[in-house]
Amino acid sequence: MLDIQTTDYETLKHHLKTLLSKGREKAYTLVNSVLVETYWSVGKYIVEFEQKGDEKAEYGKELLTRLAKDLTLEYGKGFSRSNLFQMRAFYIKFPKIQTLSDKLSWSHYIEILKIDDELERNFYLKQCEKENWSVRELKRQMKSMLFHRIALSKDKEGVLELSQKGQEILTPQDIVKEPYIFEFLGIEQDNRYLEGELESKLIENLEKFLLELGKGFAFIGRQYKINIGSRHFFIDLVFYHRILKCFVLIDLKRGEIEHNDIGQMNMYLNYFKNEENVDGDNEPIGIVLGAYKDNILVEYATQNITNSLFVSKYQLYLPDKESLIDELHRLLEDTYEK
Repeated sequence: MLDIQTTDYETLKHHLKTLLSKGREKAYTLVNSVLVETYWSVGKYIVEFEQKGDEKAEYGKELLTRLAKDLTLEYGKGFSRSNLFQMRAFYIKFPKIQTLSDKLSWSHYIEILKIDDELERNFYLKQCEKENWSVRELKRQMKSMLFHRIALSKDKEGVLELSQKGQEILTPQDIVKEPYIFEFLGIEQDNRYLEGELESKLIENLEKFLLELGKGFAFIGRQYKINIGSRHFFIDLVFYHRILKCFVLIDLKRGEIEHNDIGQMNMYLNYFKNEENVDGDNEPIGIVLGAYKDNILVEYATQNITNSLFVSKYQLYLPDKESLIDELHRLLEDTYEK
């Protein structure tokens, strides 16, 4: 009987599993790329056929129905009238095949095709590439109106750049949203809840919470204890941001944010700068997060604070889509066609 050392065998098995996993991933990527390009080409042929002068009028309404029947009979499922319509729309919205990404599946593109606005569509395309969103993650970010929430914190040039490059994390301001959306917690807006319960639910849904926070966040701990003099303080949530190379402190407030909440966060930031930072760390960022805030109070409470301290709101429900669209239209009224 062959004598196989256990350690050698485990090493062999590990190498083979790694090899097979990489091979399957490579094969999936290749198949996906070919599928996306094929569907783009199908859309191209349909559009070009429709645009042949008088034939457009003759076949326009009947073409997809007829093709669906014939292609389904020949190739089986996947060529329904609605699928062909999506392939046609795919080519129309992405007329240059060079702009397609091999990181996105056909299912990604189906979701992105639901967006009529070109700026918004390009943003989600870039973010999917940058952050390797699954289709499920993409759907959630679209429902939470991520593009609009980020865009409304920028000027017109910033919005156009956001569409061309996606979100780039370069400064502390780039990681802050207004508002944060916590609909994944399943808490009804009118329900009474404590700050501790909110914190616990965010930790229970840490994967979704990190997705809402954005790229680069690494969880450090909750109720992070610090000692100042003879007193103990507890910071609700502490993260480290891998891109900005700094701690991010988050304090949760169930109701309206008060001026003393801002002062307390400023104290936490001073402590972290002096006691927690090590060589290579940049100055920490603080976010006081509440259900409500008075902008005038916040303005006076943060005046002359030199730390990176931000005050933002959270919602337990998805944002009002029409209101955010209208706000963005007003911001871009000189460069954006309604």
